[in-house]
Amino acid sequence: MQTRAVTAATIGTALEWTDFALYGALAATVLPKLFFPAMDPTSALLASLATFGVGLAARPLGAIVCGSLGDKFGRRNLMLATVSVMGVSSFLMGLLPTYAQIGVWAPILLVLLRIVQGFALGGESTGGQLMAIEHASADRRGKYSGLLGICSPISQIVANAVLFGLSASMSADAFEAWGWRVPFLASFLLVIVGVYIRLKVHETPAFVEMKRSSHVVKVSNPLRDAVRFHYKPLLRWMLFFCGPAALFYLIVVFSLSYITKTLGVPKQDAFMLLMGANVFAIGGALLGGTLSDRIGRKKALAIGSIATLLISLVYFSVLDTKSFVPMLLIMGLFLGFTQYQSGIQPVAFAEAFPTNVRYSGSALAYTGANLLTGGPMPMVAVWLLSISNGSPWAVVALCASLNLISLIAILWGPETRGIDMNRTDSAARLGDSR
Repeated sequence: MQTRAVTAATIGTALEWTDFALYGALAATVLPKLFFPAMDPTSALLASLATFGVGLAARPLGAIVCGSLGDKFGRRNLMLATVSVMGVSSFLMGLLPTYAQIGVWAPILLVLLRIVQGFALGGESTGGQLMAIEHASADRRGKYSGLLGICSPISQIVANAVLFGLSASMSADAFEAWGWRVPFLASFLLVIVGVYIRLKVHETPAFVEMKRSSHVVKVSNPLRDAVRFHYKPLLRWMLFFCGPAALFYLIVVFSLSYITKTLGVPKQDAFMLLMGANVFAIGGALLGGTLSDRIGRKKALAIGSIATLLISLVYFSVLDTKSFVPMLLIMGLFLGFTQYQSGIQPVAFAEAFPTNVRYSGSALAYTGANLLTGGPMPMVAVWLLSISNGSPWAVVALCASLNLISLIAILWGPETRGIDMNRTDSAARLGDSR
């Protein structure tokens, strides 16, 4: 069941992230022209990236609702619901008419679907992580966490491979007319595969153990209790993940726009660079999770954070060479060490909270960081680049600042490796808080 749980969580979450990654890549390249043609190029790009941020902004609401329900009624049922909602919203996105066809309703409908998509992913991300981590033995939590960390880079590889194949096999006009819709319309497979896999997994042992203490479930209000009793780890891990979240979206969304529009690199080359960088990211996630089982979460995370801080200082200087191999190496190292930290994130977050608030607390920290820095990062980076006359140093300064905050948060707090995952807050404590 451990193997089945981590397989279900990894494949299901990777499928959902693929659709999310597809939108991120298209938001930086094709969607500005199709849905915001009345604006100048910079404004259209900003508007398109804003719709990307809207999806991330909806994730905290999904995290709050799904987290509370998941702590009350179980992880498995929520996972079946979120994978279905995500697939349907992505499929409908592939059917959307453009601005030329229905005018202002096109971007409005696009935003609404992004909100639904983001809501579902807000509940999915943490739920999938807990399905795997709560099934894992104490000495393998980090390893399973690293496996979960490969979901995002795998989705980036698949999404960009699909876009590369489509853009290379048809004319630019055909790709803009209908080619970009194909991946979204294939999302019905996400629902079928995701639901089938998750039906094969039992509820997690930690949640089953908590259900035996029916009084804890009865008096618990997961959202309230997470904020009231566990605000310190909630705040700590939210601040930590502000760094990796911002850097991740800087690389996979803004960098794509920077490479193609500012540096003039062909789209096909940009997609290949991003696919190559995500190969590094897969290795980084696996390394981070495995290493955290050996040396602890804090030490392993600190290594990754220091590495991304140093790389951020030279990232754009190397990109500006427009030389494929150096660009591939710097993007690979930057994304690799960012995902190295994301490979530790699931287990670090899960271990920080007791079972009765684990879904709510982890989801709030994770999606809160994405709301604060992840979603806005591509749009803020475009704005900083425009007011700096094309110089990337303002973006570099922002990256370094967020990275320092992340490093401080890592060093602030206890080590949690090996902690009991079946622990809960006492019924008396929860009852007294009502």
